[in-house]
Amino acid sequence: MMSPEAKRRVLILLLLLAGIAAAVMLRDRLSVDALAEHVGQLGWLAPLVFIGGYAIATVFFLPGLLFTLAGGVLFGPFYGTLYNLTGATIGATLAFLLARFLAADWVAQRTGKRLGQLVRGVEEEGWRFVAFVRLVPLFPFNLLNYALGLTKIPLMHYIITSFIFMAPGGAAYTYLGYAGRELAGGGEDVIRKLLLAIAVVASVAFLSRIIMKLRRGKQGSPS
Repeated sequence: MMSPEAKRRVLILLLLLAGIAAAVMLRDRLSVDALAEHVGQLGWLAPLVFIGGYAIATVFFLPGLLFTLAGGVLFGPFYGTLYNLTGATIGATLAFLLARFLAADWVAQRTGKRLGQLVRGVEEEGWRFVAFVRLVPLFPFNLLNYALGLTKIPLMHYIITSFIFMAPGGAAYTYLGYAGRELAGGGEDVIRKLLLAIAVVASVAFLSRIIMKLRRGKQGSPS
């Protein structure tokens, strides 16, 4: 017979799988406009609902980019970035803890080349590797959160590093959502804001490439 602990794990896993299945079925109905419309009607509750929704979406593998863009549409570049990072970090932490709790007994038996590379990277470099994979999107965001839960990195190191190093990309796409709202609404200096948004996103992508090249050069250099 299964122990109470094993039963709890099975129950949590089944609920998680059911949530992911439901999210997959509903994801075609999600859009930036739909999110902005529904959340925007909630008044002072809107930030709390948005942050909670972003966290849940992260756990259940819904596309975070939709929420990030919607955050810019709803709350503007500053508060949008803050709420996006808060929701994404909470969701990433929940996924991390779920993976650590559900997989604690078989982490040593994990397989897969990319997962093994990630685990080795964290074991060798700690929070610096987490910073690297947050800045350079080598792994899908939602999957990365669960995969990092299979490593030995301390929880607080994971949370703080994730929040800080998700900020550049989060700010860039939040501003892109804000610029899109201005373009649709015909606000002042629309072209300037749109060009600035494109430049910010391009800069983050360029930064990722630079970091990748520097890292490869460092790994390839003789010690």
